[in-house]
Amino acid sequence: MGTGETSSLSETGKIHLKRELGLISAISMIAGTMIGSGIFMSPQWVLYHMGSPGASLLIWAACGLLAMLGALSYAELGTVIKESGGEYIYILRNVGSLPAFLLAYTSVIVVRPAGIAGVTLSFAEYVVAAFFPDCPSPQVIIKCTAAACILVLGIINCLNVRLSMSIMNFFTAAKLVVLLVIIVGGAVLLAKGNTQVLQNAFENTATGFGPVGVAFYQGLWSYDGWNNLNYMTEELKNPEVNLPRAVMIAIPLVTSIYLLVNVSYFAAMTPQELLTSDAVAISWGLKVLGTWTWIISLGVALSTFGSANGTFFSGGRVCYVAAREGHLPDVLSMAHVNRLTPSPALIFTSAISLIMIIPGDFSSIVNFFSFTAWLFYGITISGLIYIKIKKPDIPRPYKANTQDQETQPTLFKIQSPDCASQDQNLRSIPVKSPRVPIIIPVIVLIASVYLVLAPIIGSPQLEYLYVVLFILSGIIIYIPIVRYKWSPGWFHWVTRHLQLLLQVAPTDKNN
Repeated sequence: MGTGETSSLSETGKIHLKRELGLISAISMIAGTMIGSGIFMSPQWVLYHMGSPGASLLIWAACGLLAMLGALSYAELGTVIKESGGEYIYILRNVGSLPAFLLAYTSVIVVRPAGIAGVTLSFAEYVVAAFFPDCPSPQVIIKCTAAACILVLGIINCLNVRLSMSIMNFFTAAKLVVLLVIIVGGAVLLAKGNTQVLQNAFENTATGFGPVGVAFYQGLWSYDGWNNLNYMTEELKNPEVNLPRAVMIAIPLVTSIYLLVNVSYFAAMTPQELLTSDAVAISWGLKVLGTWTWIISLGVALSTFGSANGTFFSGGRVCYVAAREGHLPDVLSMAHVNRLTPSPALIFTSAISLIMIIPGDFSSIVNFFSFTAWLFYGITISGLIYIKIKKPDIPRPYKANTQDQETQPTLFKIQSPDCASQDQNLRSIPVKSPRVPIIIPVIVLIASVYLVLAPIIGSPQLEYLYVVLFILSGIIIYIPIVRYKWSPGWFHWVTRHLQLLLQVAPTDKNN
């Protein structure tokens, strides 16, 4: 699985983050983040919008296929541009500084904190429900529990990367065990003849442009995390091998589990029962496990906590990389001098996530997050298509088949934060197979356009206009602060004192 860095100092004398993620941790990061609250909460919403169990299963399968195609496209990007930051760094290098800044601005202020808030609120609902079995859980207690979860995750991620990944590995294993219980229970029910729901599986199926798009949003919420590994490429051991390998193991595994779990839900409950359930997994447990339902409650809590940890881990890296590229305050690009974690970025992400909890509810957070995320996914994939057409000789260590065995050239022109073109040498590894076929990113781009336009055309709402206006408002900040590098004198004073208080120092990229 490769070797780690032997020193925390780069050639410039700055510290950098260590490569501590091997293949097992990489698989756990993808699967552990994807399997969170969605599979326990989204099935009823997918069914609500699609109208039938059969159509719901097709949506779940299509979401898994789309996540796989997107992840394969990102794997190629991650092995061409071997830097952390995910969509942000790919848009910066392939498209330009302004759209990259708008992504960072939107992601750091809204999208990532909203994702963390949504998952932690789900965690809190399942934990608190155990103490209020006969009545609805008080919203104040749910939100306080979610806030406590965010604070704990912030502390863990600030302390040590290896500790965070050990927790991720443990919780991933735990949630897989719980999902296996649900799958086996469903298989037993089907063997006993509980197949009534699946006999007329496509009755009352919705076919409208809008409902299908919103159903995709709810399903894709459960698959969110398929691109998580690209946010931490510089911390991954041997990324040329482990990045695509982890993707091709984790996503088909998660897709198979999701489909089997949904079949188990339909075997135990009628569509009406599923639609009226506040917690699908708990309702399933009451019907199948009886007094042992607490196993499901515990498993859901473990699952959502582990997913929140992965979302938190990657969200902090976006903030960290954007600051390192000059798009956010310098202090957010620094790392703790001893622990080598991007603690200022993680603390900032924690603070914004705590604010998001106050007004947030699960459904609105999902819709807002999905709309914004797929807008930038589409821009990212457009950049990949551009370099595949215009720069076909760029080195691509990651390949898909067994042709085109020549070693690629190693010089690649990229776009710097100030929009000036510069040459950077990217290490090329001889391989024995060709790059991802261009049809894959084209399909992902078409899907991205559909997922952005479907809810707007199918059920236009004023909130989508607010999203667009919020994204464009970043231009007001970009022009003076990034383009013309305006910085008040007191800002440097604040940065120095925060650096001393948090014991952090400037960082450099991993080679």
